[in-house]
Amino acid sequence: MPAMTNDHRRLTFVYYCSGHGYGHATRVSAFASHLLRLESRPAVHIVSSAPKHVFSDSVALGASYRNANIDPVIVQPLAYRVDRRQSVEVLEKFLLEKDLKVAEESQWLRSIKADCVLSDAAFLGCLAANEAGIPSVLITNFSFDSVYSYLSTPFIDEPPRPDHPADALRAPAHSAHDDLEPDAPISLEELTPLVDQIHAGYRCADLLLRLPGAIPLPSFAVQPGLPSPEWVDRQTRTFTPFVVDHLSQPPSSYKLHPQIPFPPAFSPKPLPREVRSAPLLVRPTDPCVYTAEGRSRLLTSIGVPAHLHDPDHTKILIVSFGGQVFHKPHSRSHSRTPSKADTPKYMLTDLHQSMNGSTHPGGQPVPLTDTQDSLVDPQALSDALKDAALNRLEEAPPPTTACAPPNPPRPIPAHLALDVDHPHTRPRGLSQLRVAGAPPAAVPTSPRVPSQPQMPAFVTIPPTPRPADGFEASEPNWEGGAVDGAEVEARILPDESWIAIVCGVPKDWGREDGEELPENFFVAPRDVYMPDLTAVADVLLGKLGYGTVSECVDACTPFVYVPRPLFIEEHGLRLFLEREGVGIELSRAQYEQGEWADAIEAAWRAGRAAKMRKRAEGDPGIWKEEGAGMAREVVEWVERWKAGVAEIAGGSANASAAEKVPALGKLVLDSAVGRVKSSDGMGVLN
Repeated sequence: MPAMTNDHRRLTFVYYCSGHGYGHATRVSAFASHLLRLESRPAVHIVSSAPKHVFSDSVALGASYRNANIDPVIVQPLAYRVDRRQSVEVLEKFLLEKDLKVAEESQWLRSIKADCVLSDAAFLGCLAANEAGIPSVLITNFSFDSVYSYLSTPFIDEPPRPDHPADALRAPAHSAHDDLEPDAPISLEELTPLVDQIHAGYRCADLLLRLPGAIPLPSFAVQPGLPSPEWVDRQTRTFTPFVVDHLSQPPSSYKLHPQIPFPPAFSPKPLPREVRSAPLLVRPTDPCVYTAEGRSRLLTSIGVPAHLHDPDHTKILIVSFGGQVFHKPHSRSHSRTPSKADTPKYMLTDLHQSMNGSTHPGGQPVPLTDTQDSLVDPQALSDALKDAALNRLEEAPPPTTACAPPNPPRPIPAHLALDVDHPHTRPRGLSQLRVAGAPPAAVPTSPRVPSQPQMPAFVTIPPTPRPADGFEASEPNWEGGAVDGAEVEARILPDESWIAIVCGVPKDWGREDGEELPENFFVAPRDVYMPDLTAVADVLLGKLGYGTVSECVDACTPFVYVPRPLFIEEHGLRLFLEREGVGIELSRAQYEQGEWADAIEAAWRAGRAAKMRKRAEGDPGIWKEEGAGMAREVVEWVERWKAGVAEIAGGSANASAAEKVPALGKLVLDSAVGRVKSSDGMGVLN
């Protein structure tokens, strides 16, 4: 146990958390919980614009919460589109208020006698800590100087083009994209002075705990430096070899920027700047969720009937886009019978799969809009399901004691064929949600419901493969087109053994006006605990973000993700996912057109062995142990900092006193100081 400070009071931490998405909040709450479980039990104050309920774990353990606007936002007029110009205007406005905010926060830090500031990507917290004369620790996998700098990238975020000429003929005369200003890069001349202010804030941090899935953090390491577009190869749209090599090196090998000193009123900083690798910060799962009883209890709370609880017979897809809102589908009847509408559809093509199952576009570089589309519009899911419901044909209800007679299955490529030797993978017919006409996001079949308010979300850029390791993965050849002259239909779920649980929607999403959800779809409660839900899932579909990636890795749940082009954090997360988990990319166009099934099937096949082991072994608590160890290290670092400050202050006092006594008296003074220092082993009393 680390020695306590001389004033015998517990340490006080202030944790500044960015309000951009739930990933920051979930890992802040996880680490705050680790701190609060220590024997020394420091006080923890969380400051964020994210809502209080996302910190419920740590608040329940005693953390306090204060809502404050501590960072600017990336403006997204649609869930899948970044408005670069408005984002810059928001940043400019925030920076005009920065000095006042720093003064207010630093005064508050002194008033509560804070010992250390922790910051998850909020540069304002580091600035305020430095102004208050206390150390700050940056705990993150990226920083926003890189994000804003990337608004100058020449890559243009355009609407996805139709996959086939027939789709172009069915395109609507007007779509949501038509109301947006064309995407255009922001010049470096305009961005640089703004980004420099963010960068200067991060430079005030004294310790960096670099989380998994990291990209370069230019406020600590000298290289790679800003602007961040230079980190990405313009031809391959991946990190350059230099950047990939940098990320593979131990942080102790980095050349760091010099430390920013405290204002003159405070003692010099006693410890040098440092970068340490940090473990995965992830919210823990309930160990019971890996038991049959715990799994059944969770699924029952969602409304999944008991006959669908057995993982040997039912596979679960979780659809979660980190706070994005999905609109409910409309139906002409209360039947949950699958649609019979016919729609031409084209399959996924040209994917490379890594040794552990991660898949990304291969071959020659292709246009951004073809394979690396931005974050999907959540309306797309609603439209896909809506079309499926509106185009149902009346047919007799399925038997209540057995599955409905299967539709004739369409051929699946050999490398994706189901393993018929395992009863839980035996095909039971196709559960198909057809999308009639053009891509669903572009052709609404009824007036759309206005979207609900949502948290600001991150946006990300194209992926980066891990460093070449000499392994050449086989390339799945997912062929498209018609079979024997028949039209190929879009499939959302691979077959009838799958169900889907949609997160982040109102509880009445599928029950307004007496309507029902499509076949095999269920709605999770808004307060569902996502780590437990991720643990019971066989595959998760969503966007790349730290919170979702970390929980998928922890639960050994394969991840089908829709990429986003303008947020640079995605590179690091993909490297981490490829190394530690299973990831399959699904383009935005494929998502919007409802062609999910093959990606889901590929992800499940790649990750099913690890998932079966996880279910058999349960949660060993590795991340919990490593998180607790990280909390102890932070407390010890702060104690060393405080001891160093005390020694510096004591040395200055001794020097001042020595100037006022004769040389003979100096021996007596030195002896007395030695006795004080030896009284507690830490240093001179404050």
